[in-house]
Amino acid sequence: MTAPRILLVDDHRNVIRLLHSSLDTLGHELTIIETPSGEEALLEASRHKIDLLVVDYRLPGMSGLELMEKITARHADTKVILITGLTDKKSRKEMVEAGAFAFFEKPVPLADFLDAVERGLGLQRTILPPEGDSEQVEHRKTLSGLLSRFRKDVGAQAVFLVSDRGRVLVRAGDLTDSSLEVSLLSALMAIYSAGQKVSRFIHQEIPSSFHIFRGGDQDVILVPVNAAHALFVAGERITERKKVLKVIDALLILQNEVERVLRAVGIARPFVADDEPEQPVVEEEAHIEDDVSSKELDDIFKQTKKKKLKPEEVESFWQDAVEKQGVIPLDPDKLSYEQARQLGLTPDENEA
Repeated sequence: MTAPRILLVDDHRNVIRLLHSSLDTLGHELTIIETPSGEEALLEASRHKIDLLVVDYRLPGMSGLELMEKITARHADTKVILITGLTDKKSRKEMVEAGAFAFFEKPVPLADFLDAVERGLGLQRTILPPEGDSEQVEHRKTLSGLLSRFRKDVGAQAVFLVSDRGRVLVRAGDLTDSSLEVSLLSALMAIYSAGQKVSRFIHQEIPSSFHIFRGGDQDVILVPVNAAHALFVAGERITERKKVLKVIDALLILQNEVERVLRAVGIARPFVADDEPEQPVVEEEAHIEDDVSSKELDDIFKQTKKKKLKPEEVESFWQDAVEKQGVIPLDPDKLSYEQARQLGLTPDENEA
């Protein structure tokens, strides 16, 4: 089988070098050609069939859009990825309407770029593996059916079951623009992780939260299923006032059904509250933090002069300590007897 041929076109050498180097990390057999202008790229396309064109929107001479039109007119199945340093709405609209497979603003998010390359060329996806990579075929069919039915019922464009590492385990539908899927999921899972911490702080027995983003290209909802999985929903106007309650009710039902299936196949991780014993990592981190804070506080006390401080001066002492050392006491209202003695807050021994 002939290696897919990728043509990189940009008049900035550093951009070409970065994209070429990132493609080399994929491990796929690829033929990569570089050109600095549309005219040279067109000449290269006349010699060989191009499977994927990666081109800057703005080039000296022939523009990226003009090059795209000329090459796709010759080879209709050539996929095109547009890149640009422009962020205005007019340019974005032109790129969307041009029919490119994907487009990215500079600096190019490399993970999303590589994922788009693999999807565009039909290669095995290594950046964001698809749902078919799992060995759990039967339960995946069940989950896929649940997500597909929910998507149809609420009129969503995409519904994903995502792991806490940002991997899409099951998907129904696709995003309006899947170019930034990797970065979007990464950002959402950071929110998911923060939500897990909040759930622990308020001692929820199970994580229960809804993260809703309204407007833009599409509305987005993120809902935790358990301590290792979340549901991601995207669609146009799915959070508008007249519709959002129906979507949330349907999501609660889907959440319970997905959790039931995950438990049945033994891949669900139960939520563990803070007051439960199995928290070795958290306890170890807290212990280290206490040791460091204690040492730094001792250094601060050694540097203070042995003079008596009035009780009202204690607060200003802590303020100075924070500003000078960047140390915040675990409980600034409590001092050890030795620390109080060094501050002059204990009774004078001669007065006893």
